[in-house]
Amino acid sequence: MTAVNNSVRNTARLTGAGLRALLVLTVVCGVLYPLAVTGVAQAAFPSQANGSEVTADGKVVGSSLIGQRYDKGADKDGNPVPDLRYFQPRPSAGLGSNRANGVNTQYDLQVSGASNLGATNTDLIKAVKERKHWVSTTYGVPESKVPADAATSSGSGLDPDISPAYARLQTATVARRNHLPVGTVEKLVREHTDGRILGFMGEPRVNVLELNVALRGVVEGAGKG
Repeated sequence: MTAVNNSVRNTARLTGAGLRALLVLTVVCGVLYPLAVTGVAQAAFPSQANGSEVTADGKVVGSSLIGQRYDKGADKDGNPVPDLRYFQPRPSAGLGSNRANGVNTQYDLQVSGASNLGATNTDLIKAVKERKHWVSTTYGVPESKVPADAATSSGSGLDPDISPAYARLQTATVARRNHLPVGTVEKLVREHTDGRILGFMGEPRVNVLELNVALRGVVEGAGKG
């Protein structure tokens, strides 16, 4: 009987110790630690902690980390028609098709990813050629001058940036569609061109959303003037 009582007491003691440990760890790891990390993030990096939101006219219009489309509707086949008043992003996954991977609509945040097609895949080659032709005819440049990012998708399909070369290629058309001097739009592109991270990582880039927000501000200012 004594052995049984000792076993029960030991079991109760261990169970109590386990419950106390669970309670302490829940409070520390599930409450105090997240609150501390959130507090430090909000104090030191408020923009990043809140999703790197971009605002215009007091409203959130997107995130500087996530690309988006700039369309003026759809054609008879349901494909989006780019609004050439704005700078266009690089293609999303699926390139020339309206839906990527049979699931993800271009720049749809529900799913991200590339087409996963190899460099010799005929569908990929066709899509790239079609995109190059569209860029060439839309912006009036030879296909040999079309930057790679203008015809190919990023790995995530949600790339928010384009190359300075692709931004410059669009400048004259954007200026004409908005009735602005080309020099004004070129200045905007230069102001929104970021160099390599720490001077050596990555490539120079232009954030399309931030550039288009600045462009809209100039257009609205010119209209009021």
